[in-house]
Amino acid sequence: MDGADVYNITAPFASAGRRVVAGRVEARDSEESIALFFEERDGMWHPIHGAPRFRLQDPFVTRIGEELVFGGVETAEAGGTLTWWTNFYRGSDIFDLQPFFSGPLGMKDIRLCELADGRVGVFTRPRGRKGGRGTIGYTEVASLEALTIKAIDQAPMLEGMFHPLDWGGANEVHLLSSGELGVIAHAACYVGDILYGVRRYYAVAFVFDPAGRRWRDYCIIAARDQFAPGPAKRPDLVDVVFSSGIVCTGPGTRLYAGTSDAEAQWLDIAYPFDVPLAAAGAGSPPTSRSGRAGPWQSREPVLPG
Repeated sequence: MDGADVYNITAPFASAGRRVVAGRVEARDSEESIALFFEERDGMWHPIHGAPRFRLQDPFVTRIGEELVFGGVETAEAGGTLTWWTNFYRGSDIFDLQPFFSGPLGMKDIRLCELADGRVGVFTRPRGRKGGRGTIGYTEVASLEALTIKAIDQAPMLEGMFHPLDWGGANEVHLLSSGELGVIAHAACYVGDILYGVRRYYAVAFVFDPAGRRWRDYCIIAARDQFAPGPAKRPDLVDVVFSSGIVCTGPGTRLYAGTSDAEAQWLDIAYPFDVPLAAAGAGSPPTSRSGRAGPWQSREPVLPG
């Protein structure tokens, strides 16, 4: 797309009468990102004229009540130190998004989900003394207005999910018909446990019981070699799958993901949960297929002036 890569997209969603994805757009040799909204027309994904643009990495979406909730990771460098945090926006559609919350410094992969009783489930991803290289936590708040940094920082961990030298985070959360939560996530490690060496990321899924605060049926749902070969941002990122989310259509389930920090792709997979989604049923596709989520087309500058 005008010399830039589009990757780590959301799964397609409906907004303002359009089929939309948000994607991370940046030059191959840069970490300066912008999140753009695209709509599909005639097999091409086009930037949506008049839609807001955000200087964010790894965009995500969900719905809480009647509102669209959008977010992504903002980064900043000061004194040679890079830091980051997660920003959240809400509105009736992509044209109406207003900021309402920023998460703790140093935390990515915060994801929200409306629970069966109307409360808001919050998946967190602390690092350091509490979370090691990155562990998933969970808490609940009464509403979006009740979301606070304190609530996120105090979220209990989902113990035993990752090896101490590995890390992971939630990417998309679905309410299931049982009242449980179906989580699409990623898990990662350094090959050979060599710190800051070659990274390996998998798409994973698990079911979480918010009442009992227990997880079950954790499994890998996709690895990089199941997707089409393609370029990578750096040699250490070749084996990376960063989950976006799933879309269930008829008997099939399609996983969307960023690959190698350079492309967005999809893969038809078996439905990853043993309970249907609360919104619609889902099943397994008859065959396994994959493809790129593009092509991407833009007649506008990638970055605003």
